[in-house]
Amino acid sequence: MIAAGCLSLVVLPLIGMAAGGWLAGSGGAAWGAGIGFALALALCGLSGLALVKARRG
Repeated sequence: MIAAGCLSLVVLPLIGMAAGGWLAGSGGAAWGAGIGFALALALCGLSGLALVKARRG
């Protein structure tokens, strides 16, 4: 689960950048990469939280 969160830090911004660039040009690519990075950080944080909760239980 941690590996998925860490890999998403690379993969989701790239997917967002490609989709944003395809839909709206260079400005959309920057927004897409930012949104993808924010989603990746949320996923990484949730997987870290799940790891901490699993260790306590």
